[in-house]
Amino acid sequence: MRNYKIIGLTGPTGSGKSEVAKYFEKNGYKIIDADKIAREVTLRGSPCLKTLSAVFGEEILNEDNSLNRKALARIAFSSKENTQLLNDITHPFVYLKVMKIINEYIANGNTKIIYDAPLLFESSGELLCDYVISVLCSREQRIKRIMKRDNISSEQAGLRINAQHSDDFYKNKSDFCIDNNSDLENLYINADKILKEIS
Repeated sequence: MRNYKIIGLTGPTGSGKSEVAKYFEKNGYKIIDADKIAREVTLRGSPCLKTLSAVFGEEILNEDNSLNRKALARIAFSSKENTQLLNDITHPFVYLKVMKIINEYIANGNTKIIYDAPLLFESSGELLCDYVISVLCSREQRIKRIMKRDNISSEQAGLRINAQHSDDFYKNKSDFCIDNNSDLENLYINADKILKEIS
C-alpha cells in the first residue's frame, strides 16, 4: 500500500483553480503545475515546439523561434479539432515530466501532492490520482478572469471557453466540486471541507 496521496485539481479555464492550489499548498501539499510544465516543454528548440510548428505552421513562432503563445492559442482554440490536436501533441511531453517530479517528491518524503492540471481528464491524468477536485464557476465570471489574466478581448476569452467541456463533464468525472462564484473566503471554506475529508 502506497504511503502518499495525489490529488488531481482541474476545471475549465478561468474557474479559479490556482487559488485552491495555493490553499492546499499552505496546508502542506506539494504542487505540480501542469501549465508551468507545458511552458517548459515548449521552450525554444524543444522537440515539442518543433512538432507544434510543423503541425500548426511557423506563424506560431516569434522571430527568435520561441513560441508565440497568443498565435498558438488563436489557432488551437479556433475549433475543437485544433484544440484536440494541440492536446495530443503536448500531453505526452507533459506527462513524462510530471512523472519525474512525482517520483522526486516521493523520494524526498513528500506524501501529499496536488496535480494542478486544466486538462487532467483529456490527458488521462486522473489515473494518477487518488481523488479529483474540479473548480467551477459561471461563464460570465470566467470571461472576466480570462480577460484580466491574459489581457485578451471578451471574444477571444469566449472562444477558449467554447473549446472546452461543460460543467457536467467535470461534475460527472470528479470526486469533489467547488463552486467558485462567490468570494475567496467562501472558496477557502469549501476547500477546507474537502481537505478534512481526504486527509
